[in-house]
Amino acid sequence: MILATDQLHDYVGKLAMVDGSFDPLHDGHIHYFREAAEFGLPVLCNVTSDVWTSSKHRILLNQEQRGVVLDAIRHLSFVHLSAVSTLEVLEMLKPKMYIKGNDWVARGGVPAPEQKLCNELNIEVKYLSTVSNSSSKLLANWSSSGNSQPGSQQ
Repeated sequence: MILATDQLHDYVGKLAMVDGSFDPLHDGHIHYFREAAEFGLPVLCNVTSDVWTSSKHRILLNQEQRGVVLDAIRHLSFVHLSAVSTLEVLEMLKPKMYIKGNDWVARGGVPAPEQKLCNELNIEVKYLSTVSNSSSKLLANWSSSGNSQPGSQQ
């Protein structure tokens, strides 16, 4: 189910949250969603805006298209198309868990303001080991290799 921002208040403190642009969506994301669901909480997928995504790369699927695709994934209970920062969504939703891939460990964890808010609101930050791919790396490899498809292997 795709939730509007004004519906988040109905789920305060009841969910686990994952987030990202998911453009392109890949097998690492599916593993991430599956493992997040194994904690036994409904999982809300917070989808970053086209503005944020376009600051990283040319958009393949717009936010609404990504939302429709993500909403079809059985491991996700809810999808939220965000127009605000992740920090603001965390503050509104106050999930029980904020779940990130292990790629965030190498970056030193979630950004300091998000970690501070999670500490203040008793939101448990979990890092999963399942995310082995990166959309950014897939796009970089694709554009530099001359492949016709982002997922192509040489």
